[in-house]
Amino acid sequence: MIRRLLYSRMDNSPLILFRMFYGVLLALECFGAIATGWVRRYLVEPEFTFTFIGFEWLQPLPGPGMYVYYALMGLLGIAIALGYRYRLSIILFTLLWTGTYLMQKTAYNNHYYLLILISGLMCFLPAHRARSLDAKRRPEIRTDTMYTAVKWTVVLQLFIVYTYAAIAKIYDDWLDFSFIGLLMAGKADYPLIGTILQEPWVHRCIGLFGIAFDFLIIPLLLWKPTRKWAFGASIFFHLFNSVVFQIGIFPYLSLAFTAFFFEPETIRRTFFPTKAAGQWQPPSGRPRYAGILLGVGALYFTLQVFLPIRHYAIPGDVLWTEEGHRMSWRMMLRSRRGTIQFRIVDKATGISEPVKPENYLTPRQYRKVLAYPDFIWQFAQYLKKSYARQGKDIAVYAAGNLRINRQPAAPFIDPEVDLAAEPWDHFRHHRWILPAPWELE
Repeated sequence: MIRRLLYSRMDNSPLILFRMFYGVLLALECFGAIATGWVRRYLVEPEFTFTFIGFEWLQPLPGPGMYVYYALMGLLGIAIALGYRYRLSIILFTLLWTGTYLMQKTAYNNHYYLLILISGLMCFLPAHRARSLDAKRRPEIRTDTMYTAVKWTVVLQLFIVYTYAAIAKIYDDWLDFSFIGLLMAGKADYPLIGTILQEPWVHRCIGLFGIAFDFLIIPLLLWKPTRKWAFGASIFFHLFNSVVFQIGIFPYLSLAFTAFFFEPETIRRTFFPTKAAGQWQPPSGRPRYAGILLGVGALYFTLQVFLPIRHYAIPGDVLWTEEGHRMSWRMMLRSRRGTIQFRIVDKATGISEPVKPENYLTPRQYRKVLAYPDFIWQFAQYLKKSYARQGKDIAVYAAGNLRINRQPAAPFIDPEVDLAAEPWDHFRHHRWILPAPWELE
């Protein structure tokens, strides 16, 4: 059964088409980050960068370095699309993209993380064996087939993403559509559609369709009788998200993935009419290192299954604490607004003085520090190190209130805890994050 599922041969047209779309989207993402000023705002202008905790050694390059960095990634995207030095190009892109992902988190989107995963998988997939400059340069690698394991690897990854995205939506503020109303309130000035987006019936449609789409889209795309309808729903869903939420390449990347759900012959006839048919073949033996690859794949997908639910093992509501939120496919679920006051105490003299974070941070960074515990902790560590360079040993205290969606604001940080002396642990609750108000009821 496993041999038939994973080690049969099938037409590789879906993978080849996806490689082309994927490379183009990567190039657009990277060149677009330069053109729109994203690189300048998040990697050049800030004096202090909020990295992922533990990766403080990954800092933006000085001067024009980050523009060169992103331009290089854009060129690698083009090379991937063309299948030029594919293995080298996709490995380099994966490393560089992972670096810039870990380098800053002020601007965070789930698709940034998804690009790490997909690029990492693509390092192992034979996406350059047809319709590529590599295949033209080295005819001996050319083939029109691939193992069925390639398709099921991508499908399983997508199933995990969509399933956890659906599960995350099953909470009160989504189910009563109040969060969707809050989300749409910021779109009221959109031309043509802004007014209708404020209608309660639209909020209900968005809420119900969002959960149903995430839960059902993968099975419906896999089942041939519903595939075309599911594809049509995908086009509507992702284009709606692109227009309303302006979330970069993610909607178009999601549409590119649908290539793996159509019959390979359909993809070939539509996009590669001159390409030879790569017919399905019965199992003809396992690929080289099949056991190792199967073991690595099992470990990888085990991690993908358990990482998004790690927050259930951490005390407190992830909606409030954010502990276990990232890398969990919790997409567009909440609004966080807060207020905060920092004060430092000189341990030698006992003198206390307030600190205004807005004097140190960009406006975007400041908004994060108002409401996100890891940003608060990192800013406290930054203050501690800054004053240490002046020969002062300080304690850092913070007092803040937080509002989730339309819930009343409530105290968020324990003002009696020296944050500069607190360690950070990615897999446990931090005692200085106060309980959510609904947990106290």
